[in-house]
Amino acid sequence: MSTATKIGIWMDHQTANLIEFTTDPLATKTIHSKFTHSVKESSLHRGENKMHAKEKHQQAEFYKAIGAMIHHYESVILFGPTDAKTELFNILTADQKFSKIRIQVKQTDKMTENQQHAFVRDFFIPSISLGSRHPV
Repeated sequence: MSTATKIGIWMDHQTANLIEFTTDPLATKTIHSKFTHSVKESSLHRGENKMHAKEKHQQAEFYKAIGAMIHHYESVILFGPTDAKTELFNILTADQKFSKIRIQVKQTDKMTENQQHAFVRDFFIPSISLGSRHPV
Protein backbone atom coordinates (compact mmCIF):
# COMPACT_ATOMS: atom_id res chain seq x y z
CA MET A 1 0.00 0.00 0.00
CA SER A 2 1.25 3.50 -0.77
CA THR A 3 1.34 6.91 0.92
CA ALA A 4 -2.37 7.17 1.67
CA THR A 5 -3.22 8.31 5.19
CA LYS A 6 -6.73 6.82 5.37
CA ILE A 7 -7.87 3.23 5.09
CA GLY A 8 -11.13 1.34 5.36
CA ILE A 9 -11.25 -2.28 6.48
CA TRP A 10 -14.31 -4.41 5.83
CA MET A 11 -13.96 -7.51 7.93
CA ASP A 12 -15.52 -10.57 9.43
CA HIS A 13 -13.77 -13.36 11.34
CA GLN A 14 -12.41 -14.97 8.15
CA THR A 15 -11.49 -12.10 5.83
CA ALA A 16 -10.28 -8.52 6.00
CA ASN A 17 -10.48 -6.32 2.90
CA LEU A 18 -8.12 -3.34 3.27
CA ILE A 19 -9.11 -0.41 1.05
CA GLU A 20 -6.80 2.59 0.91
CA PHE A 21 -8.53 5.92 0.37
CA THR A 22 -6.62 7.59 -2.47
CA THR A 23 -7.35 9.76 -5.48
CA ASP A 24 -6.53 6.75 -7.66
CA PRO A 25 -9.14 4.08 -8.20
CA LEU A 26 -9.58 2.24 -4.92
CA ALA A 27 -7.98 -1.18 -4.70
CA THR A 28 -8.55 -3.97 -2.20
CA LYS A 29 -5.88 -6.00 -0.45
CA THR A 30 -7.25 -9.08 1.31
CA ILE A 31 -5.98 -10.86 4.41
CA HIS A 32 -7.48 -14.26 5.27
CA SER A 33 -7.63 -15.92 8.67
CA LYS A 34 -5.86 -19.27 8.80
CA PHE A 35 -8.69 -20.69 10.91
CA THR A 36 -10.73 -22.24 8.11
CA HIS A 37 -13.59 -24.71 8.27
CA SER A 38 -11.23 -27.63 7.57
CA VAL A 39 -8.84 -26.51 10.34
CA LYS A 40 -11.82 -26.26 12.69
CA GLU A 41 -12.94 -29.79 11.84
CA SER A 42 -9.49 -31.32 12.26
CA SER A 43 -9.00 -29.47 15.57
CA LEU A 44 -12.41 -30.56 16.79
CA HIS A 45 -11.42 -34.23 16.35
CA ARG A 46 -8.71 -33.65 18.96
CA GLY A 47 -11.17 -32.10 21.38
CA GLU A 48 -13.24 -28.98 21.77
CA ASN A 49 -10.71 -27.27 24.06
CA LYS A 50 -7.94 -27.80 21.48
CA MET A 51 -10.19 -26.38 18.76
CA HIS A 52 -10.98 -23.24 20.80
CA ALA A 53 -7.31 -22.75 21.67
CA LYS A 54 -6.32 -23.06 18.00
CA GLU A 55 -9.10 -20.68 16.95
CA LYS A 56 -8.05 -18.09 19.54
CA HIS A 57 -4.39 -18.35 18.50
CA GLN A 58 -5.15 -18.02 14.79
CA GLN A 59 -7.59 -15.12 15.34
CA ALA A 60 -4.82 -13.32 17.27
CA GLU A 61 -2.46 -13.87 14.30
CA PHE A 62 -5.16 -12.59 11.92
CA TYR A 63 -5.64 -9.40 13.96
CA LYS A 64 -1.87 -8.95 14.32
CA ALA A 65 -1.46 -9.16 10.52
CA ILE A 66 -4.12 -6.48 10.05
CA GLY A 67 -2.48 -4.28 12.71
CA ALA A 68 0.86 -4.60 10.93
CA MET A 69 -0.75 -3.30 7.74
CA ILE A 70 -2.36 -0.20 9.30
CA HIS A 71 0.23 1.11 11.76
CA HIS A 72 1.31 3.98 9.45
CA TYR A 73 -2.19 5.35 8.67
CA GLU A 74 -3.72 8.39 10.35
CA SER A 75 -7.37 7.36 10.09
CA VAL A 76 -8.99 3.92 9.96
CA ILE A 77 -12.61 2.87 9.59
CA LEU A 78 -13.39 -0.73 10.61
CA PHE A 79 -16.70 -1.97 9.23
CA GLY A 80 -18.50 -5.22 8.59
CA PRO A 81 -21.31 -7.55 9.70
CA THR A 82 -19.68 -9.36 12.66
CA ASP A 83 -18.05 -8.50 15.99
CA ALA A 84 -14.59 -9.00 14.47
CA LYS A 85 -14.22 -5.25 13.88
CA THR A 86 -14.94 -4.52 17.55
CA GLU A 87 -12.55 -7.23 18.70
CA LEU A 88 -9.81 -5.72 16.51
CA PHE A 89 -10.68 -2.21 17.70
CA ASN A 90 -10.25 -3.30 21.33
CA ILE A 91 -6.88 -4.89 20.57
CA LEU A 92 -5.64 -1.83 18.67
CA THR A 93 -6.77 0.72 21.25
CA ALA A 94 -5.08 -1.28 24.02
CA ASP A 95 -1.76 -1.12 22.12
CA GLN A 96 0.16 2.13 22.64
CA LYS A 97 1.69 2.06 19.14
CA PHE A 98 -1.78 2.73 17.67
CA SER A 99 -2.57 5.64 20.00
CA LYS A 100 -2.04 8.33 17.34
CA ILE A 101 -4.34 6.64 14.82
CA ARG A 102 -7.98 7.71 14.69
CA ILE A 103 -9.90 4.43 14.59
CA GLN A 104 -13.67 4.27 14.15
CA VAL A 105 -16.07 1.32 13.96
CA LYS A 106 -19.29 1.08 11.93
CA GLN A 107 -21.76 -1.81 11.68
CA THR A 108 -22.61 -2.78 8.10
CA ASP A 109 -24.07 -5.76 6.29
CA LYS A 110 -22.24 -8.06 3.92
CA MET A 111 -21.08 -5.99 0.95
CA THR A 112 -19.72 -6.53 -2.52
CA GLU A 113 -16.29 -5.09 -3.29
CA ASN A 114 -17.91 -2.16 -5.14
CA GLN A 115 -20.15 -1.45 -2.13
CA GLN A 116 -17.11 -1.55 0.16
CA HIS A 117 -15.27 0.94 -2.07
CA ALA A 118 -18.31 3.25 -2.12
CA PHE A 119 -18.59 3.02 1.68
CA VAL A 120 -14.92 3.99 2.15
CA ARG A 121 -15.20 6.83 -0.37
CA ASP A 122 -18.39 8.17 1.24
CA PHE A 123 -16.94 7.85 4.73
CA PHE A 124 -13.76 9.82 4.02
CA ILE A 125 -15.17 12.45 1.63
CA PRO A 126 -16.82 15.19 3.70
CA SER A 127 -20.42 15.83 2.79
CA ILE A 128 -21.07 18.91 0.71
CA SER A 129 -23.78 21.03 2.26
CA LEU A 130 -26.63 21.92 -0.07
CA GLY A 131 -26.26 25.63 0.68
CA SER A 132 -22.70 25.77 -0.66
CA ARG A 133 -23.40 24.18 -4.04
CA HIS A 134 -23.17 26.36 -7.08
CA PRO A 135 -25.96 26.08 -9.67
CA VAL A 136 -24.93 24.44 -12.90
